Amino acid sequence: MSGPAKFKKNVKISERHGSGEWLIERLALALLIPLGLWILASAFSLAGSGYDALLTWFASPLNAGLLILTVLALFTFVSLAWKVIIEDYIHAPTAKGLAIGGLNLVFLALAAASVFFIVRLALGSAPLPAGIGA
Repeated sequence: MSGPAKFKKNVKISERHGSGEWLIERLALALLIPLGLWILASAFSLAGSGYDALLTWFASPLNAGLLILTVLALFTFVSLAWKVIIEDYIHAPTAKGLAIGGLNLVFLALAAASVFFIVRLALGSAPLPAGIGA
């Protein structure tokens, strides 16, 4: 923790905290732009295809790898964006810490589950529930 806050003309001076998170957030966003375009192109190419075509698409290591990269970049970006929102609007230190920690756990669990299911689909060991894709 840093020392007491420094002020100049009653305005708090930046302590240079958060620049690393800002950079990571921007890099994740920069990754999401081309990956989002790739997902849109893939979705349009798979539109109207059957279940077998979708499984074949997932079986490609390139598609599975890019989809995992997309999921990880998305949850990294969303986690950091929500952290900024919480820091701006929740002022009680305990509530702020609990909210940030809880959201980080939720996003970590969602990212892990997403990667798990992408790998299962890529390996061909996860049929969709009954009624989906029929």
